Parts: sequence; C-alpha cells; structure tokens
Amino acid sequence: MYYRRKILLALLEAFDNRLDKISLQKLLLLVSKHQQKPDFHFVPYKYGCYSFQAKADLQTMAKYNQVVLQCNDWVKTDSESYMTVIKEQDRHAIRYIKQIYGNKTSDGLIRITYEKYPELAINSVVAEAMLSADKYRKVVEARPQSSKTVLYTIGYEGLSLEEYINKLIAYDVKVLCDVRKNSYSMKFGFSKSQLQAACVGVGIEFVHIPQLGIDSDKRQELVSQADYDKLFAMYRADVLTQTKEYQDKLMDLLSKYKRIALTCFEANICQCHRTHLANAISKNSSFVFEVKHL
Repeated sequence: MYYRRKILLALLEAFDNRLDKISLQKLLLLVSKHQQKPDFHFVPYKYGCYSFQAKADLQTMAKYNQVVLQCNDWVKTDSESYMTVIKEQDRHAIRYIKQIYGNKTSDGLIRITYEKYPELAINSVVAEAMLSADKYRKVVEARPQSSKTVLYTIGYEGLSLEEYINKLIAYDVKVLCDVRKNSYSMKFGFSKSQLQAACVGVGIEFVHIPQLGIDSDKRQELVSQADYDKLFAMYRADVLTQTKEYQDKLMDLLSKYKRIALTCFEANICQCHRTHLANAISKNSSFVFEVKHL
C-alpha cells in the first residue's frame, strides 16, 4: 500500500474512524503542513484546499473495503491500526491536529484554513460569506493578476497534478493547450478527462489540439539528445508546415486570453516538441509577445 494512503487511514482513525469530506480535506492539509515532504498537495478549489490525489486514493481504498462513503462521510472500515505503522513524526502531527482542531466543525475548519492559507481560498464560492471583510481582502489579494501577454510551455514530468495546476495558477494561465497527439497518461491526473476537470475546477480553460502532437510510434527508442534532435527536425519539416491553421488557433487564443500554456510530458524543453511549436508560433508576423518555459 502507498504510504500516503496509510496517512489517510491514520487520520480517519484519529478522528474516530469518520470524517465528512470537507473536514477530511482541511485536516489533511493541516497535517501536510507539518511534513517536511508532504504526501499530498492541494489546489484552491470550490471550497478551498483540495487534493485530487486524496480523493482518488479514497475511491481506490473503497474498492478494497478499507473505507466506505456514507452520505457525506468517509468511514474507515479497515480494522488495522495505521497510527502504529506510520512514521513517528507523522503520528505526532496527526495527534497534534486532533488536539487543536478535533472539536471544529467543517465550517470552522473552512474558516481556519482560509485565514491561514488565503492563497488556497481564491476560487472558493463561500469565502466572502464566511470571512470578515479584512480576511476576505487577503483572499482577493492572493489571486494572481497579470496583464502581460505571455505564451508559456510546461511539462508535467516529475510533478503531481496539484503541483502542476498550482504552477499554472501562479503564472495566471487562462487556457491550457494540450498538444499531445494522444492525451492519455499512466500518471494520475494527466489523461485528458482528468486534466480537463482539474483545470475547469480552478477556472482554467482546457483545449486539446492533437494535430500539433507527434505520433507515439515515432517517439520510440529516443536515447540520446541526437535522437530527439532528429525527431524534432522531422516535426518541424512535416507537422509544423502542415498545421498552420492550428497554430493560428493558438495565436487566436493568445490574443483573446493573453496567457496560455502549451503542455506535454517532458520536463526538459530540449526533449519536447512544445519548444519547437512555441518557436514556430513566435515567428508569426503578429507575435510581439514573450515565450516562457515553466
């Protein structure tokens, strides 16, 4: 079992084996703030901090009869004690969170996390109603606001879905343009439907333009940088010369939304076609903007 799932089960165990969905997310955030290397990351969602990974883990554990969703509550049904098997520092963190916040309602936990971490409340639909004017002002001030037009590129290699989404938010990206030929990934969160839902949930539009990708069979046996360079020479000569209308679509999106990002897998921009796609777009006669690789 993944260690992070033991953290979830231990947290439920500490709270008498039952927590409502909102409280679980808020308490998990507070626990993660006590970890040197957090097991879960969070995005600013409709009710504040939210971990897509935690939800997916709970759903998986439900299939193995370790937890069950009863109405709005997650209930631990696994009889094993996970507080005894997690790391000592994590055990102390959970017990501390239980001691400090164990008597708080879900609304109380919402207020606490909004006040402590206003950057995670920027997309909340209840923040203004639940916070004082001064506290809500901090939430408003935490929202990234940029007027400069920028074409970004970003790879998701090495990032959790939440870390990736938070990068987009930090740079105030308005539209994510998936330029993979096949928008599917073995990595949680990065297949098309998952990624699109995550983007929409934080106010980022999602567009998939597979015509600007590279066929998977042409990406086999890429060992050296020379192999990548050969592939990208083909991409520039074949794909980019035949997809002007789709490149123009990206220009239209950039002109309309000001801050868009091209995305694919690779972290290294020298090993991803998005670099060459961005270069091609930047040669458009009306392109007078910045290209930035995240």
